Formats: sequence, structure tokens, C-alpha cells
Amino acid sequence: MRTAYKCRAYPTSEQIAALSRTFGCVRLVWNMTLDERTRRYRTEKTRTTYRETDATLTEWKRSDELAFLSEVSCVPLQQTLRHQHTAFQNYFSGRARYPRFKSRTGRQSAHYTRSAFRMRGGLLVLAKTSSPLRFAWSFDDVDVTELSPTMVIVSRESDGRWYVSFAVDVPKPDSVAATTREIGVDLGLKDFLVTSDGDRVANPRLLARRARNLSRHQRRLARCLRGSNNRLKAKAKVARAHRKVRNARRDFLHRTSTALVRSSGTIVIEDLNVAGMVRNRRLSLAISDVGWGEFRRQLQYKCERADRTLIVVDRWYPSSRTCSACGHLLATLELSTRHWTCPGCRTRHDRDLNAAKNILAAGRAVARGGSGDACGADVRRQGEPLPRSAMKQEAHAVRSGS
Repeated sequence: MRTAYKCRAYPTSEQIAALSRTFGCVRLVWNMTLDERTRRYRTEKTRTTYRETDATLTEWKRSDELAFLSEVSCVPLQQTLRHQHTAFQNYFSGRARYPRFKSRTGRQSAHYTRSAFRMRGGLLVLAKTSSPLRFAWSFDDVDVTELSPTMVIVSRESDGRWYVSFAVDVPKPDSVAATTREIGVDLGLKDFLVTSDGDRVANPRLLARRARNLSRHQRRLARCLRGSNNRLKAKAKVARAHRKVRNARRDFLHRTSTALVRSSGTIVIEDLNVAGMVRNRRLSLAISDVGWGEFRRQLQYKCERADRTLIVVDRWYPSSRTCSACGHLLATLELSTRHWTCPGCRTRHDRDLNAAKNILAAGRAVARGGSGDACGADVRRQGEPLPRSAMKQEAHAVRSGS
């Protein structure tokens, strides 16, 4: 199993110059290769292979105009070609959008494999540098002197901070204590999640808390002259403010997902169409701030590590409009309606808790061999909702408080 350790790095002025040159060459190779791929596909309708891009890179190094590419390590440049080849494979298979050009103002990174770095006794020396790269190791349970990484990634964020990540092959950790608890999880905006047991996790609204501070920094950035040093300083302040929000969100998601995995043997969630939901102009900011997609990604790999079962039910399943007591299906249910009474059995429902119970019931149906599968259910529309009672159902609208 592969894991990664990300640490804060503190390069010297000499190392900053060498790494900055490497970042520039990596960005140039990516952009030129992407431009050649796009032009060739548009004119000749032919895809470019990795071997062809590698041969083109060799020709660039031999030319007079791009001879400076030989001044940096060749490994990050070759890794850039591999990453772009993977990006196009994901695009043609429908898993990602078309690759974009890299900007010099965004995050910069360079990937070094074993042949381009040396790590002995906890000291990291990169290719084309003479002194070890200083970094802060903050993982007390891992001895850095015995670390044997397979890849090292050096990056510089837009706020000016440097980081180094170590990719390490480690044995699979021991499974956590076994439990038979099954929970359904309904994700939302009012509460980040509500479980079928009635537990609620409040939405921290991290971006909204710092919205005033972010607006002030962005107004100052807008007043600065483009290309000036003051604009660079103002842009760094905006990036630092966003970094604080991003780190707080990541910490919250990790804590929440870890608590769920440790306490439950089976977790059932709904397959939310986050990309489609953010198109709502009124809710796009709140949906982006809550981080549903990242939360699901963390649940998937943590359940795999802990030998837990994660079940994803169909996104078309009407969990909020179905009565968890009798299976009655409402015709419509407004988003503002937080509580409703079932016309069939007169049961009073909390919207989110009722949805979590229905998601758990749908997950049990999936586990018994129904539609969908664990860790990535079928997302095609299935027509009838999964749990329905045997009695005849008639769709009725409901009003808030009825």
C-alpha cells in the first residue's frame, strides 16, 4: 500500500533558484507538449503517444532555443510527460475534462523518482543540488531516518510556501476493532451530515466565516496595478487567506470521516452529483465550501484500509420524499420544508433524518444483491425507489407543517 507524508520545506536561496528553474522547465514542457497534442489532433485527427512526446523532448534539448532544458534534471520533465499522457487517458475515457495549460502564478511542482534524489539518514538531496533540502518532519510515529520513499514531490504554493511530499510503500495497517454497526449518512448544507441513528455534525461554514476578511484582501488586490510588486504582495495575502480556509476544511473532513470509519462497520452514502449541483447560482458557493466530493474520496480509501464496507446508493433514489415508516412517496417536497407528515401513516419526519434512514435501507438492499455495488454504485436512473411497501401507493404533495 502506498501512502504519502507532506512536510513544510525550507530551501536555501541556491535551492530556490534551482527549483524555480525546474518548475519553469516543467511548465514549459507541459504547455508545449499540450499545444502540439492539440494541434495534431485538430489537424490530423491523430492521438500522440507517450513515446512520441519523449522523442520530441529529446529533440527540444538538442535544439539551440531549448538547450536550457538540459540544465535541470530530466526526471521531472519525463514525469510531466507521463502525467499528461495519463490526463489524456482520463479525458478520453470520460473520467476528467480536457487538460489545461499551466500558469506560472499557480501551484508549481516537480516529481522526482528514485534516480533523481538521494535520502540517507533523514537527509534529502535532490538532483542538480549540492546541499540537503531542509524540511520539518512532524510525524512522531514514523522514523525519518529509516524512510525509503519511492518518489519525492517538491511544490511551491501560490502563497510562497514550500512543501515536500514523500511517497512510501508501507504494509497495510492493522484493521480497527470490528463492529457490526450500520449507518446511513445524509449529507446536507444546514447540517454537514445526519446519520440514521440521529447523530448530527454541524456544517462549520469555514468560507463564510472568513468571507469578510477575504473580501477585504481581494478589494486591495483589485486596486493594485498589474505587474507591480504591491500586487504580488496583495495576491500572496489572498492566497494565504484561502490556504487557511482550505486547511481548516481538510482537517474537518479528515476528523469526521475517520470518526465514521472507526465507529461503523458499514457506511451507506448517496451518490451526489456535485458537479451538477454547483451550477445552482444560489447554492454553488455553499456546496463548494462544504466539500462533499473530498469527503466521499476520504471515506472510500479509509474504508478500504480499515476493512469497512462503503455502499453508494443511486443518486436518483428519492430518499427525502420517501416515508421511512411505510414507504409512501411524495410527489414533491420543497427544499425549505424541513419537517413533514406522511399522508399514509401520519408519521412526523425530520427531513434529513428520514433521508438517512432511507439511505440505510437502500444500502441494505444493495448489499443483499440489489442494484448498484459497494464503493461505487450504478448511477443510472432506476425508476421505482428501492424500498417500497406492498400496499398501493399514490403520490401526494405535502406542505410544510402539514
